[in-house]
Amino acid sequence: MFGKFFAGLFGGSGRSSAEKPAKEGEAVEYSGYLIIPQCEDLGGQFRVSGWIRKPATEGCPAQAHRFERSDVVPGRDACEELMVSKAQRMIDDSGDGLFGESQDS
Repeated sequence: MFGKFFAGLFGGSGRSSAEKPAKEGEAVEYSGYLIIPQCEDLGGQFRVSGWIRKPATEGCPAQAHRFERSDVVPGRDACEELMVSKAQRMIDDSGDGLFGESQDS
């Protein structure tokens, strides 16, 4: 009980080394980006998380942004749908800005 508490306080994940990373869902193409849901199973609840990736183009390397939210949903399919919806909004709002500094400068 206290192990998870102290792990959270001091930066540990609270996960055992035997736990597997979350399974990636099917990639969705949106406005030149790939949205890859990777919802974390929290014992019947799923945390909204995944990746927003932009493939490499001429003069610009591939880029990736880890997308994690505090939202927790009771089903994997619902979680993946919510992740894609939130990622699409983020892409619409920020575009390439979500990868940090612009590559054009």
